[in-house]
Amino acid sequence: MGAHLARRYLGEGETEPDPLRMPSFPPGLGLPERRERAMVATAEQLAAARLPLEQRDYCAHRLLELLRCQRDAFPRLPRCRHERHAWDACQHRDYVMRMKEFERERRLLQRRKRLQEQQAAAE
Repeated sequence: MGAHLARRYLGEGETEPDPLRMPSFPPGLGLPERRERAMVATAEQLAAARLPLEQRDYCAHRLLELLRCQRDAFPRLPRCRHERHAWDACQHRDYVMRMKEFERERRLLQRRKRLQEQQAAAE
């Protein structure tokens, strides 16, 4: 996702989405079967586990399972390999999903700009 920096500052800045903001288009635009993402763990569970804010993401439920396993099997931490693998896999899927959302937002912004230019040329 580092290519957005070069495009933003060297060229197509108006069609480049801000990676720190939420998507501005509805989640079903272009893909009617697509639905908005939701967290599995509740806010009460996260607060009770005292997770820091930077770890409260879409994979927090997997992290809670890993921390619970590490607590229960303390000196023998290799027993928690399955939970660690599940958390790492969830983090990877979340990263890929964020890249896809960023690319979708970029393409929709380019489409909006192209349609506006066509309307301006037609008038």
